[in-house]
Amino acid sequence: MKKIIAFVLAAVTVFFCAVPAFAATDGAQSFTPVIRFVAASDTHVKEDNDRTADRIPVMMEMAYSAAEEDGAYNKLDAVLIAGDLTDRGTKPAFDKFSRVLDGSLKDGTRFIGVVAKNHDGYEMSRKDVHAYYSSLTGNDADFHIVINGYHFIGLSASDNDAVHYDSKQLSWLKEQLDKATAENPGKPVFVTHHEHVRNTVYGSSSFDGWGVTYFTNILNQYPQVVDFSGHSHYPLNDPRSIWQGNFTAIGTGAIYYSEFTIDEFRAYDPPDCQDTGTFWIVEADASGNMHLRGYDVDEGKQLCEYYIDNPADKANRDYTPAKQKAKSKAPGFEKGSALKIEPAYGGGKVTAPVAASTDGMPVVLYRITAKNSLGLTLVKDWVLPPYYRALSQEEVEFTLENLPAGEYTISITAENAYGMQSEPLTLKAGIEGETGFAAVVSVLKMFFDRIVTFFERLFS
Repeated sequence: MKKIIAFVLAAVTVFFCAVPAFAATDGAQSFTPVIRFVAASDTHVKEDNDRTADRIPVMMEMAYSAAEEDGAYNKLDAVLIAGDLTDRGTKPAFDKFSRVLDGSLKDGTRFIGVVAKNHDGYEMSRKDVHAYYSSLTGNDADFHIVINGYHFIGLSASDNDAVHYDSKQLSWLKEQLDKATAENPGKPVFVTHHEHVRNTVYGSSSFDGWGVTYFTNILNQYPQVVDFSGHSHYPLNDPRSIWQGNFTAIGTGAIYYSEFTIDEFRAYDPPDCQDTGTFWIVEADASGNMHLRGYDVDEGKQLCEYYIDNPADKANRDYTPAKQKAKSKAPGFEKGSALKIEPAYGGGKVTAPVAASTDGMPVVLYRITAKNSLGLTLVKDWVLPPYYRALSQEEVEFTLENLPAGEYTISITAENAYGMQSEPLTLKAGIEGETGFAAVVSVLKMFFDRIVTFFERLFS
């Protein structure tokens, strides 16, 4: 019991005392692709009245348009979808996925993709899922194909319902990687499966909970690997969705809604999370260099762009977390910017102008605090800006509520993906509210609510 009490007290102490803690485009002077493909995931097609199914032809139209604008190479060679093709894994949903995708493909574009353990396997056994999926698409659940000299290897969830990925599949993966890299050790090899490799891209950490370890030891042996995965729905235009270590990993975002981890809040879905549908257009040239552009289907706009020097050369590792963080710079508010407050009983609406990036990485969070005249922090919260969408924003808003009467110092700080924080904007304001014993009760309730909220978010 003493240990439990000590743990809770320590957690509360950390909670109240801790200091709160786009992708850069290195443009290639000359880049002529020899292959181009879409990389996407998590289409979650339903049987009817399906918004996500409607996004598939839009995605393909955008990809074809981008290809046709390239005078040097105007082909779209493939569309790769990394699992959760359907929302419930029913035959009608797979029928609809196949019908919608087939109707969106032009001659010369090949579909390749994998099926996942959970959403694609809810209604049928995975063996039946594999058979039905292959009968519709002509695509093997596990595959190794070559397009324009580039190898693509994909693994679906095992056809044994009791095993996620089985030992036979892992042995097969290593054999295929050996063949691909022996044929051309100086080129990237594109690997895909549904779940992220743990502790690589945004959404894959042990805390985030969307990563797996099945492939780690194998992929670490092959610097040529460029690994595409989904599952988390974490935004692809967050710079943490490009990761390099012993191999390269790329998070595909999702055609169906966006999700986040913010502090202790794992799997946060903002109110507009379903107004997003994102995908990559991936290109590689004859030398193995890569060009990636991320797009939003709903707004029809490009979100981000990357050039990656041939990742088959393990000396080319510009996107390791350490290097990304080292070149990261704090965002900043424009000179003369100020907070404003529209007072209301117990608080009011606080507004601030948006901060600007200083390093090409997006502002991913605004943190707000409100301290009373004794220096006690009564409000400690955050606002998520819509960086994951193609929308612009002029102001950040936050509503303060249930504060007792008094003088307050209100601060808002902008933060990027690597925790680099701006100088705060600060406002001193008098707030009308509860006084006396009612004020004391209000403060105690606020602290109690914060503790409850913290643990609810932590264990949600």
